[in-house]
Amino acid sequence: MRSVIPCVALLAATPSLAQLAKDPIDPAPTAADWQAIARLPDWSGTWSPDIVDQNAQIQTNPTPWKPEIQKQVDHWNAEEKAGRPKGLLIDCLPHGMPTFILITHNALEFLISPGRVTILGESDGNRLRRIYTDARPMPDDPDPSFHGYSVGHWEGDTLVVNTKGILPQAYLAVSEAVGIPNNGDMTVKERIHLTNPDTLVFELEITAPNILTRPWKTTRIYHRKRQRSHEILEGVCRQGDFHDATDKWGNAIFEPTRQDGAGNILPPAATENEAKP
Repeated sequence: MRSVIPCVALLAATPSLAQLAKDPIDPAPTAADWQAIARLPDWSGTWSPDIVDQNAQIQTNPTPWKPEIQKQVDHWNAEEKAGRPKGLLIDCLPHGMPTFILITHNALEFLISPGRVTILGESDGNRLRRIYTDARPMPDDPDPSFHGYSVGHWEGDTLVVNTKGILPQAYLAVSEAVGIPNNGDMTVKERIHLTNPDTLVFELEITAPNILTRPWKTTRIYHRKRQRSHEILEGVCRQGDFHDATDKWGNAIFEPTRQDGAGNILPPAATENEAKP
């Protein structure tokens, strides 16, 4: 049976003529626009995070949590040490900003096109971020999203980015098991630049007034790999939560693998015969 969309919903989704008149049209890039990209720094290749430095930053430059938030952080740190990690990112939702940059263990790549820098992450299809560089102003009230709305511009060889409109549910995480939802009004400022031909640095200033006592300035380092063996492969969130099987017709399928509440894989359940004494 064909589904029917209510007329009210269609009307609500249709922009008015006044809205259309205010919506600017992006012109098609010109040859000069593409040529201008050649004058920007070379960020091609695959960029892998410096995890040693990442951990050092977390230890030597601690996040300025509010006292009541620090109690939550201490709790999750203790749970992780006790072997009961929370598993912040096991639900397949996007990591969001700034966790996308702060604690990633996966590679990144950059696609630079006229008016935009696109950052792609390795782990799954939700790790995609758009930074608009076409001189548009930051919207007063952008639609909230996990990665927020990012507007940037080039200052020489440095990409300067402002991000707002981040969902309150997006974590400010310091590990894959320790982090707190930002609870709204979080903004991120970044300066992204090369320190040598194959080292890229993100300088971040994170303002999260509902969980931090002050803006937190930190850095993250990425190293370039140009070899084809380091090309980013397909990543599918939670594919590891399934195992190979066949259905009754012999078709190749995936079946769910048993897990505990924290996302840890459990051994197969005992069969009825094995369960008997």
